[in-house]
Amino acid sequence: MSANKRSLPEVAVDAEIDDDPAAAPTELRGKRGLAYLAVCLILIGLNLRTVFSSFSAVLPEITSDAGLPGWAVVVLTTVPVTLLGVFAPLAPVLARRFGAERVLLGAMAVLTAGLLIRPSELPGTGHVPSLLLGTAACGAAIALCNVLLPGVVKRDFPHRLGLMGGLYTTAICASAALGAGFTYPVFAATGHWTSALWFWAVPAAVVLLLFLPLAVRQPSIKHQATHGGVNVWRSAVAWQVTAFMVLQAMMSFSVFAWLAPILRERGVDGGTAGLMVSVSIVLQMLGSLFAPALATRFRDQRAINTVVALMTGGGFALSIFGPTELIWLWTGLLGLGQGSLTAVALTMIMVRTRDAHTAAHLSGMMQGVGYGVGSTGTLMVGQLHQATGGFAAAGILFLVVGSLAAFFGYRAGRDRFV
Repeated sequence: MSANKRSLPEVAVDAEIDDDPAAAPTELRGKRGLAYLAVCLILIGLNLRTVFSSFSAVLPEITSDAGLPGWAVVVLTTVPVTLLGVFAPLAPVLARRFGAERVLLGAMAVLTAGLLIRPSELPGTGHVPSLLLGTAACGAAIALCNVLLPGVVKRDFPHRLGLMGGLYTTAICASAALGAGFTYPVFAATGHWTSALWFWAVPAAVVLLLFLPLAVRQPSIKHQATHGGVNVWRSAVAWQVTAFMVLQAMMSFSVFAWLAPILRERGVDGGTAGLMVSVSIVLQMLGSLFAPALATRFRDQRAINTVVALMTGGGFALSIFGPTELIWLWTGLLGLGQGSLTAVALTMIMVRTRDAHTAAHLSGMMQGVGYGVGSTGTLMVGQLHQATGGFAAAGILFLVVGSLAAFFGYRAGRDRFV
């Protein structure tokens, strides 16, 4: 059986796959109800990356106006990614107790609250405590949505899995592009960075209200976790795939956190820098659409894993070191490489496992370790910038990270199974 045929049925990994009794589909009222659910899930995806890209779009203004110390900048760009790994294992536990729909609803409520808290100023303490609290709340909420959304899509749209999977993953990429592209114009129009950040609470609140009636009418059924199957933590292949995920996450979230500040430090104005990041993320979307189809045509993915990893690391380094006359080319190369890299890293879940249970557990391992350890990328960029006063050291860092990603991608791409 080819890798392509083997991977197609498991496009979305189900976080509820170990539930006993098995999680039932969402209770809906006919085809209109199913369409309504589809719209809600896509809109949830459209809110899952604005937190990262909106903050970086106005980082110089926030730092100047709020008097952010260096440690706060580093923490605010690192914490939300770290929490993606910390809270990922909690999502299936909460879903068994309350149901995936209610947990998604609660996550959107926490996300909305976090976006409202983030730009607030507490009397006598300034903006730093609110920024930290709001950002942490957003990171926790996004972690829950990251884990549960694929399973809900798989459970409720088994006959439209390719379409719905593509739509919601595209929505997630689009959310990063929207945050990067529109935050600075809102700041320019209002004159306040707080307004530019508060703006992103509006779409989150709209989705919360739209999803509320659907989620609250779902029956509450407690589930237990069944155990058994492959122990992915003892598999060398699983660790190779996870290392590949860690290294791509280090670069991916560093793009969201630091690409706009890098471009602005190179002399690009805020509006143009936001547009460049948006275009780079749109190219990520193109890469994420085409790379998995190419990767799954073969049993062995060593070549594509190596190429996209080197494209990403090289694109990041060239965005820092390359001639500014070609800055659009460098950021475009970075975007196309990063989108392809993220997509093929996730595709490894499918092509390196033989069954859905193993795929689900490998996905949990990759998300927990990948996002938790991958957040060190944004941390190291921030620390290097604080220590050297520029981003040159970060450019060298990503040449190293890209090379390591190519190495582990080559290892993970071999035709072997967890």
